[in-house]
Amino acid sequence: MGPNPPRIAGATRPKDHPMSRFWSDIVRDLSPYVPGEQPRQPGLVKLNTNENPYPPSPEVRAAIEAELGDSAASLRLYPDPQGTVLRETIAAREGLSPEQVFVGNGSDEVLAFAFQGLLAHRKPLRFPDVSYSFYPSWCRLYEIDYETVALRDGFVLAVDDYAGDAPVILPNPNAPTGRALSRDEIVRLLDANPGSPVVVDEAYVEFGAESAAPLIAAHPNLLVVRTLSKSHALAGMRVGYALGDRELIEALVRIKDSFNSYPLDRLALAAATAALRDEAWFAKQRDAVVASRERLSRELADLGFDVLPSKANFVFARHAGHDGAALARALRERAVIVRHFSAARIDQWLRITVGTPEQCAALVAALREIVGG
Repeated sequence: MGPNPPRIAGATRPKDHPMSRFWSDIVRDLSPYVPGEQPRQPGLVKLNTNENPYPPSPEVRAAIEAELGDSAASLRLYPDPQGTVLRETIAAREGLSPEQVFVGNGSDEVLAFAFQGLLAHRKPLRFPDVSYSFYPSWCRLYEIDYETVALRDGFVLAVDDYAGDAPVILPNPNAPTGRALSRDEIVRLLDANPGSPVVVDEAYVEFGAESAAPLIAAHPNLLVVRTLSKSHALAGMRVGYALGDRELIEALVRIKDSFNSYPLDRLALAAATAALRDEAWFAKQRDAVVASRERLSRELADLGFDVLPSKANFVFARHAGHDGAALARALRERAVIVRHFSAARIDQWLRITVGTPEQCAALVAALREIVGG
């Protein structure tokens, strides 16, 4: 088992947590990932979990209503275990064949299958030390040896640090930093690891980064994983997918059919297909988020914050004159919640979801009260 990286979005098991004598050794040693807070308090400006601030396409509701019909009788039947129509829709969008597409219950499930089916090898799996904290959780769960690779100054991910032909997974853009790699950099990463699987987690790619998907034809070791939670405002439906060579996709199918043959229900399949087909709605909402991100970055800089360049639907910022945890607490007292991390390298930083213009204005007004300016 590799060294434990700093915990980014998860949390360690509480001290003195009770342990059952019926637990397996694997369960006993886990430090489970903890999802972002979903508070029930009304009136909060919720900028902590990178949800899309806008509703999904109106076609989503129409598709769900059509699937339900007058009596919801279709719900008595199992959904399509292959998600055929959704896979065909994604394939047409990406210029691939349906056999190069896998769909699952959110990108987290798709990634978990990739860890089991593609990333468990003799050589340790490598990923950034500041990254998605589910990665070490899956390594511990599936007993995968791993190594973390330190980001360079400014939280820059240097692909040259990943040479050596071993399995690699990394987010692009990275989370929680928001920094993105170019497609040319991904090519260098793939060329440096030609005999090993490389998984690029593109949860936020739609907000301005270059996707690696066009590289699939020339790189049979590349798997691209995406989610509709952020880009298409379907976090509540749990739909993710993977793109790659047919042999890589077959590995995920074999894991799925040994675990749960029906990962997506009928409503999720209908909703996701409708959302992907409404390109105009997607583009309009995406452009609104990007415009708000750029404006928010400027306003935070005007207040004295250091703000990393982001290609995601969030920004990563710190203020040299104010402690990060104290800032997060002060914002909560003003009914604004953001994400603070306690890991040593980033404990002074806040990850702030890009909200609507009104939500961003409320955040900036609260920060102006706290830091002045």
